[in-house]
Amino acid sequence: MDLVLLWVFLPLVSVAWGQYGDYYYGPYNYGDNDEWVNVYRQGFNFQCPHGQVIVAIRSVFSKKEGSDRLWNYACMPAAQSLGEPTECWWEEINRAGTEWYQTCSNNGLVAGFQSQYFPSVLDREWQFYCCRYSRRCPYSCWLTTEYPGHYGEDMDMMMYTYDYYIRGATTTFSAVDRDRQWKFIVCRMTEYDCPFQNV
Repeated sequence: MDLVLLWVFLPLVSVAWGQYGDYYYGPYNYGDNDEWVNVYRQGFNFQCPHGQVIVAIRSVFSKKEGSDRLWNYACMPAAQSLGEPTECWWEEINRAGTEWYQTCSNNGLVAGFQSQYFPSVLDREWQFYCCRYSRRCPYSCWLTTEYPGHYGEDMDMMMYTYDYYIRGATTTFSAVDRDRQWKFIVCRMTEYDCPFQNV
């Protein structure tokens, strides 16, 4: 009886795997030799290639280097169903030393980061580089867990599921540890244009 069930369900599993097996990001290519996009206490500007979005973020913290972090990002092409980006822009600056919450305006997806270090507060200001895909809208949004898990720890955030996109983040800042924890805002996007201008 067990062999009969195996022969019945094996083709179904194979078909399901063929349909959904590719819906997994990773492993991620962080660029040449996994180099960091910045050096300690310096600003940086990182943008994914046209039509790609951020899918992984890696960072290490150093107290002796001004309580600063090294950063690296990985990009992947957005789903073909979204088409080409219709416009891209830099969002408003999120100030150093404060907590903040921001999503890309006009239903945009995060395709880059820009940051400047401020020694007076031992923190960075941030901007998201956002791209809009026609009039596609977000849905099924959620917040990730905190990255890093504790202030001062290394950070490695990866999008494991295809068709989910980073739309922004909320951060807390510790005046004691001089470090941030991030929760990323992750959403799916409709496969059709929708009437909402800004979500």
